[in-house]
Amino acid sequence: MKITKYSQVLVLMLLILTLGSCATEDHLTESQLDYSQPVKTELDNWITSNYLTPYNINVQYKWNQNTVDNNRYLYPPQVDLVKNALEIVQKIWLDSYKAIGGNDFVKKIAPREIVMVGGVNLNTVGTVTLGLAEGGQRVTLFETDYVDRTSSESVKRFIHTIQHEYIHILNQTKPFDEEAWAKITPVGYTASWHLTTTSDSNELGFITSYSRSNINEDFAETASSMLVYSYDEYEAIIAGIKSPTAVAALRAKEAQVVKYFKEAFDMDFYALRKQAEINTNAIIN
Repeated sequence: MKITKYSQVLVLMLLILTLGSCATEDHLTESQLDYSQPVKTELDNWITSNYLTPYNINVQYKWNQNTVDNNRYLYPPQVDLVKNALEIVQKIWLDSYKAIGGNDFVKKIAPREIVMVGGVNLNTVGTVTLGLAEGGQRVTLFETDYVDRTSSESVKRFIHTIQHEYIHILNQTKPFDEEAWAKITPVGYTASWHLTTTSDSNELGFITSYSRSNINEDFAETASSMLVYSYDEYEAIIAGIKSPTAVAALRAKEAQVVKYFKEAFDMDFYALRKQAEINTNAIIN
């Protein structure tokens, strides 16, 4: 049979395609993925020993733009300052709950990830966001570069964040009595909380101005403030309030916090506060 030029060209093209397909198949058998494990640093090993293994909490200090708001001017923490911040969180938050709640308390109820951000998270209204809790699974801590463990004010401002956010996580696990709480200060909540001073908020029955944003934040601020301040410091705040109605409201909120911890977790909140005070002094001193 006579092969035309057209047929010869077609055969040649099929041969080229076949050879190309084989070459492609040979190429695809070679994986392009990098399966090599990154070398763990001394800091990575410390985090594994002190957070991941005992509490199943992963700490993310290496920058990941998917875990932060890219519309804010934020930046990763200085690596040499990461351990300092984490030691404060470990001693005051983790060790305190472990001592009073038991070895597995935080392991069972905890954020699975802590994200560390070095800088300030400034809001458009001029306020500063110190921390975020997302779905009970992730807590983001800001300003980790600025924690000064020689300063009581600096340590307490920083640790207030994790104490506050953890209260939210506990509330998500077992809700507090919102109806009873709402009756204590039925008025005073406002979206403009940032325009009032702390002393003015105290005189209305709120431990901080941020407490006035809503009932959930009020509970978290009340509980976390009691864990951050020493007994004497907290009592000094109460003693400085002129309004008997405001004092009564704050005492009623305190009682609700104590009741919640006992009924929800069978935990003595005053013992937890005392332990947090001991551990805070150990860090600062």
